[in-house]
Amino acid sequence: MRSEDPRISSLAASAQRISRNVSAGGRGSTALSVGVISTYLMVIVVLPIAALLWESKRDGLHAFWQAVSDPQAVGALKLTFGAAVIVVLINGVLGTITAWVLVRDDFRGKSLVNSVIDLPFALPTIVAGLTLLALYGQNSPVGIDVAYTRTAIVLALCFVTLPFVIRTVQPVLLELDVEMEEAARSLGAGQLTVFRRIVLPNILPGILSGSVLAFARALGEIGSIVLVAGATLHTTVASVYIFNVIQDGQPAEASAVAIVLLGAAFVVLLAIGALRFYVTRYERA
Repeated sequence: MRSEDPRISSLAASAQRISRNVSAGGRGSTALSVGVISTYLMVIVVLPIAALLWESKRDGLHAFWQAVSDPQAVGALKLTFGAAVIVVLINGVLGTITAWVLVRDDFRGKSLVNSVIDLPFALPTIVAGLTLLALYGQNSPVGIDVAYTRTAIVLALCFVTLPFVIRTVQPVLLELDVEMEEAARSLGAGQLTVFRRIVLPNILPGILSGSVLAFARALGEIGSIVLVAGATLHTTVASVYIFNVIQDGQPAEASAVAIVLLGAAFVVLLAIGALRFYVTRYERA
């Protein structure tokens, strides 16, 4: 037994050295990964936003305020926020219903519907605008002419933001335990009660995530809108207004309006994040 003690001690020391080397290598790998990610985010996100802030305040705060309080800018911002909210409400409801049908129901053409939902991700937005203009323009084959109206803006935004809520709710529904719903029904709960007390609390974070993505996309969308909205002040959204101002050789004014959109998107993102944190508090307990 005594002759084995030095061997055991030697093995233990070797194991400790290997553990320290692995730990040091892990820390080095983590530091390298963090450095690469930080550099990437700095180049892609932080520096462009910093440049936009600098450009918007190049002529001073007074010029910044004049740019964002211009009647045309205010009108464009109001239209943009209003249309984005309407689109989020529509997609929040219909997107959830669509995700439910795709997960819980079986029907012919289900795979085709699943593929069509992702079409706005793959289709260039300018093509989407042209498609909507052909369908709902002056020569509409269905007799509906809403081109160059605010209705056309909402339709275009609904099209480009269609997949967000569906694709964030679908995985949650797939992972949801159906046995909990069956147990609630066996205890006498109605379908509405089951949805409100069991299903909705589980899919609500997904709905919120998809909604905030749709809202942010709607704020900055231009490709699908520029054709169906036209060039009237009544239908000029913020993104088109920014483009027109840049074309007029006023980048500082355009940057100021862009900062308003950026700030609004950031505030909404934080608010939805806080709401998600609140509704999922029991899962973390």
